Amino acid sequence: MTVLLQPVTHYTLHMNDLPNIDNTLFQNPDLEQLQAGASLNHPPKILLLYGSLRERSFSRLLAEESERILKAMGCETKFFNPHGLPQVDDAPETHPKVVELRELVEWSEGMVWSSPERHGAMTGLMKSQIDWIPLSIGAVRPSQGKTLALLQVSGGSQSFNALNQMRILGRWMRMITIPNQSSVPKAFLEFDDNNRMKPSANYDRVVDVMEELVKFTFLTRSVSGYLTDRYSERKESAEELSKRVNQRSI
Repeated sequence: MTVLLQPVTHYTLHMNDLPNIDNTLFQNPDLEQLQAGASLNHPPKILLLYGSLRERSFSRLLAEESERILKAMGCETKFFNPHGLPQVDDAPETHPKVVELRELVEWSEGMVWSSPERHGAMTGLMKSQIDWIPLSIGAVRPSQGKTLALLQVSGGSQSFNALNQMRILGRWMRMITIPNQSSVPKAFLEFDDNNRMKPSANYDRVVDVMEELVKFTFLTRSVSGYLTDRYSERKESAEELSKRVNQRSI
């Protein structure tokens, strides 16, 4: 005897128990949608940001070491140089450095944020860069659904304060922040006279983080639009459309 599954009936029964939901906008997650965009084969596009303007900035050196690893993994990379970036609200959005930063964010498919820990927190320069990235520019959300890897350097013992704060920021910017991260203590001991990171367990962790970033970027970049498609926003869009149609009919 053949047993027939009845997903439609089960769906109807469940939906009858959810009177607050608009059935026309509710969607079951679709595995085929997650597999549909896997055909992208261009190099992952990764933007690197760092949080210090010092001439020998260890957060920049760590980002540069990360870039070498990313390039070895086949990525296309770009840096944003924060020299000259104004404080938020102290300059218009048309400031050349702000425009440059936003264009790089839109270009990217993933990011690396590398910050020193200063007074128990990420630096103001690191936060300013993120604050200049808007959640939306018109209909475009430049950071939403993009991958993010986090790095921290410290002058003393190992700490995770800056990493924890950046992880909160990554969530706020609606980014896919990968689970792995790197905190490099006593950073002045980790780089040689040529500003290259020395072999160590700390270096190996950076390789781990970049490897994970590339994997997550490959996995999510082609379906980021579907991953970040939300019931509440579909509902809001439908309501706004209804208002516009009704206004035209008056």
